Amino acid sequence: MHDRQSSPVPLTQINHPAIVVALAYATPQNFTGKVLYPDSRAWLRPEAANAIYDAANDLAAIGFRLVLLDAFRPVSVQYALWAIRPDPEFVADPAIGSDHSKGIAVDVTLADDAGPLDMGTEFDEAVPQSHHDRLDIPALANERRRILRDAMIAAGFEANPFEWWHYALSNGHSYARIEDLQGSESAVLHE
Repeated sequence: MHDRQSSPVPLTQINHPAIVVALAYATPQNFTGKVLYPDSRAWLRPEAANAIYDAANDLAAIGFRLVLLDAFRPVSVQYALWAIRPDPEFVADPAIGSDHSKGIAVDVTLADDAGPLDMGTEFDEAVPQSHHDRLDIPALANERRRILRDAMIAAGFEANPFEWWHYALSNGHSYARIEDLQGSESAVLHE
């Protein structure tokens, strides 16, 4: 069992050329149209950060970079997302909880040297085509989703069947929700 009390670390502590941090909720370029994070650093528990590093290594070996769109998410932000999109297929009900708020989930996509790749739908697009293994998206996008999923699963994550971008550590039940980042290195995200 993992230490449920391990503190999140900023991914800047894991400097990897194949990891690009581009947090969608640190800009207004997300489905809420608002900046929800006052800081653009990604935070994860060490176990999840190490797993991201492993996935990035595997992807780099075949010419891809891993773009991190979301990581630790304060509970207050989960409530803000739910207020706009109360759809449990695409947003976790904050009353139940999200693995993002445990610091063990990530939203990711693939990029190459030219930038982010077409994955068939946009990140956070709440449509059936965002599910894995769709026949109604381009074959190349499905192949990229498979490559991403294989790397993430090999690193210790589980895929969300409804969102090609969402992955959480497979033992998420053993982690407690993190209320905020106070106590972590220079806590910057507050509820």
